[in-house]
Amino acid sequence: MTGRVDVAPTWSDLVRTSADRINDPLAARRVVEEAAGCGAAGLVLVGDAFARPEALDHVCSMLARLEAGEPLQHVLGHWSFRTVELAVDGRALVPRPETEVVAGHALRALARIRSSRPGPPAADPPSPLVVVELGTGSGAIACALVAEDAGVVVVAVERSAEALELARENRARLPRQEAARLVVAPGDWYDGVAALLVRHGLGEVADCVVANPPYVAEHEWAGLDPVVRDHDPYEALVAGPSGLEAVEVVVAGAPALLRPGGALVVEIAPAQAGSALALARLAGASEAVVERDLVGRPRVLCARW
Repeated sequence: MTGRVDVAPTWSDLVRTSADRINDPLAARRVVEEAAGCGAAGLVLVGDAFARPEALDHVCSMLARLEAGEPLQHVLGHWSFRTVELAVDGRALVPRPETEVVAGHALRALARIRSSRPGPPAADPPSPLVVVELGTGSGAIACALVAEDAGVVVVAVERSAEALELARENRARLPRQEAARLVVAPGDWYDGVAALLVRHGLGEVADCVVANPPYVAEHEWAGLDPVVRDHDPYEALVAGPSGLEAVEVVVAGAPALLRPGGALVVEIAPAQAGSALALARLAGASEAVVERDLVGRPRVLCARW
């Protein structure tokens, strides 16, 4: 299938011909689901129906973009991240499974903090835990945290104006009660974060800092998968000559912003595990471990002060 055809195929035919064309059955199915305006279950129900001409055009357009090397997430324009559906495009990193693991560890850290603190008097509601996300990008982690933990307020900062705009769009996609607990603001790492917390009535310190900072070294960039290298923002990938520059900033600044018992959760490259642990210990962390991602690689620095 290279363009319009005279006889409209069924949706099931369209899945098969699309998979043959791009040699990727999963991506082909997602493209056809998008054109049909339904999920996997809905596609089963309409599989024997004929595809609409405009939907066929849409499929052909999306397949051409995939063949040109665009990420599937950009082609669809949206992607699931844990329990939230995000708008996705070239303004920020494509949300990845590794970063879903980071969000999961942040949620566990928050649960641990909550369980270790004495509860309020019975008549008073518990105070929300305060999370700061540094370099929020698309807002994926921040949106997931407020969606999955009703007892947190997240302040997410981002220095890229384009990514900040996307994060705000994703905040607007959340239900109102979740969006109300998420602040998305311009910011460069820790600069001005304490004042931002005060401005929103959250005090001067946080319970948790979470980040997915750039961690690729300059010399590694050319060797990245073209789907990543050509479509994700360079500044969101590359930290500097060593690749550790942004991780160093995030770890070193955490003690000043965290209240006692607070937690830091940071995504890192697998080869940086030893260096990240050393940075956390140098910064005075009382606990520091590197947790593994879904395929067993060291991926998430978790530390407490």
